[in-house]
Amino acid sequence: MLEREFMKFNPHFHFDGNCEEAFTLYAKVFNAKQPTFFRFADSPIAGQVSQDWAKKVMHVTLTVGDQVLMGADAPPPHFRQPQGFAVNVDPGNEAEAERIYKALSDGGKIGMPLQETFWAKRYAQFVDRFGTPWMINVSKPM
Repeated sequence: MLEREFMKFNPHFHFDGNCEEAFTLYAKVFNAKQPTFFRFADSPIAGQVSQDWAKKVMHVTLTVGDQVLMGADAPPPHFRQPQGFAVNVDPGNEAEAERIYKALSDGGKIGMPLQETFWAKRYAQFVDRFGTPWMINVSKPM
């Protein structure tokens, strides 16, 4: 067994049937290779899902540098709107923060627009149009 010297956290996003659309956008926004989608129709439980759900995403992995985002469509009635967390992105500079904010917040609900704060060169909170809560933070030196 291969052991690592550190622990990794990989967010797993749940969607109400629009996982493919969301992860296609995330791949574009984060300049990642398009992910491969594993569908319910290709799984051992294919016969247990409705025909209209067969092409939905059972699992997807998106690799962004050395980070991994995962996701799936949660079949009814298992989907719950995400709450109590946000995925934080630190793009490293203000220009990337502006670009990512514009792309991900489009059509979403903005809690705090992208702006300078006492701790950050740029900071924002919003929920994208797919229901995923995000924060963008470009830290100031402290």
